[in-house]
Amino acid sequence: MDQRGAYYNTKEQVRWLGDLLRKLPSLDAPVPQPTKRPKPSRAKRLDEEQVQQLVEGYQAGATVYELGDQFGISRQTAAEILKRHGVQVRRQGLTLEQIDEAVRLYEAGWSLAGIGGRMSVDPTTVLHRLRERGVQIRDTHGRER
Repeated sequence: MDQRGAYYNTKEQVRWLGDLLRKLPSLDAPVPQPTKRPKPSRAKRLDEEQVQQLVEGYQAGATVYELGDQFGISRQTAAEILKRHGVQVRRQGLTLEQIDEAVRLYEAGWSLAGIGGRMSVDPTTVLHRLRERGVQIRDTHGRER
């Protein structure tokens, strides 16, 4: 009867432990410094004067993107502030002529992102307008679905 069992041939286990030891850093290697990460900041809150300036700027024609940059907030936050103060937010979207051009470009092989970039709108906006026009949308590889 063999009492050594599974541990009789230890060559494989020794090789595995040797590989593991080679992966470990040497004892005289310098200790790596912890990575410095910026602490999360608190959300910026605008005071009443800044909110009034934001509303007036929007009503004077500035975009929510421009106002967000000016006040150090996101465009979504700027739009929320305008909404809370009863300001009707302008929708840029695409004109009928732009939609016609988007259809033509898409059928010529342009991507949604390319058309959106050319017309300064989100590619999803282009997708929605094309679908409204009944355009057959390609898959991500340019094939018909």
